[in-house]
Amino acid sequence: MTGRDIFQADTVVIGAGIVGLAVARALAMQGREVLVLESGAHFGEGVSSRNSEVIHAGIYYPEDSLKARLCVRGRRMLYEYCQTRGINHRRSGKWIVANGVSQVERLDTIASQALRNGVPLQRVTRRALQVSLPDVTAQEALYSPETGIVDSHGVMLSLLGDFEGHGGQLVCQAPVELAVTGHGEHRLWIGGQAPCELRAQRVVNAAGLGAVPLATSWEGVPADIVPRQWLARGVYFSYSGHHPFKSLVYPIPESGGLGVHLTLDLAGQARFGPDVEWIEREDFSVDPGRAKSFANSIRRWWPALDESRLKPAYAGIRPKLLGPDGGFSDFRIAGECRHGVPGLVHLFGIESPGLTAALAIADEVAEQLAD
Repeated sequence: MTGRDIFQADTVVIGAGIVGLAVARALAMQGREVLVLESGAHFGEGVSSRNSEVIHAGIYYPEDSLKARLCVRGRRMLYEYCQTRGINHRRSGKWIVANGVSQVERLDTIASQALRNGVPLQRVTRRALQVSLPDVTAQEALYSPETGIVDSHGVMLSLLGDFEGHGGQLVCQAPVELAVTGHGEHRLWIGGQAPCELRAQRVVNAAGLGAVPLATSWEGVPADIVPRQWLARGVYFSYSGHHPFKSLVYPIPESGGLGVHLTLDLAGQARFGPDVEWIEREDFSVDPGRAKSFANSIRRWWPALDESRLKPAYAGIRPKLLGPDGGFSDFRIAGECRHGVPGLVHLFGIESPGLTAALAIADEVAEQLAD
């Protein structure tokens, strides 16, 4: 890739999703000159635009994991950030409902894990549920008062404003085609409308679904630090018209996800999802025929569901670091301590609760890049 203009940069963040913007903001607020490169036409149009917009409490993750630590810390930071900046959000609360002996026993496990993570939960009996959730069929439940919903686009717009207010610059339609590290710098070949070569002292790979593919071809970085990535698609169905719910309702978690659950947007519109489907390549299509399996799952706890009111909405894809039989997979923040290369951080497996944890992830990255 010769014949391109060459530019110098202090710090580059690859990817303008919510985590990339949070990282760029944190670095810019430290006084660094930061450039964000986004392959798409606008910020936040990848994984960050295809989720439930839930602020997670930090219930399920092992207490020694990054997901647990950064979700709990990030949740507190995100609520404070939204309150300070006037970003639309609501502590809606969340019910985890159980039916049958095995599911009720799982509630004990979930409650114990939440306690170890420092997350408050309330155990609710069938009789109390009949008062609080009269339309739901469940033997027992857990209630999470710290779970909420948020305008994720509003958060990203605010992060971008902070970033640009501290001198940062976002460049869209600027895909990174090749990366080479050596001789004390990182060289990035940028495609798109204005191809060029960019030489930077520090780089953060926050490319979401593209983080592992980019790192795989990154010259000068040990190949064994790059994990394999699996793609787990989850589709969402909206529910037209009236419904009786004011809080989120989740079943017992399943392999690869939290089960087909009910979430609400800030206008009160209900949607269900995501399910889990392991796929070989990026595909955001939604098969309307999946409404049948959604309805069957939902009726286990909401028998009055009207299947005809389920409408295909959208799909998201989670970048998993373990496959269908792999169990729990954590965030991986791969900085110099992991790969030995100064001034480079790769963010792998940043899926749920990435939105909730974004501000805490940003602080973690900034700390790893500190001189």
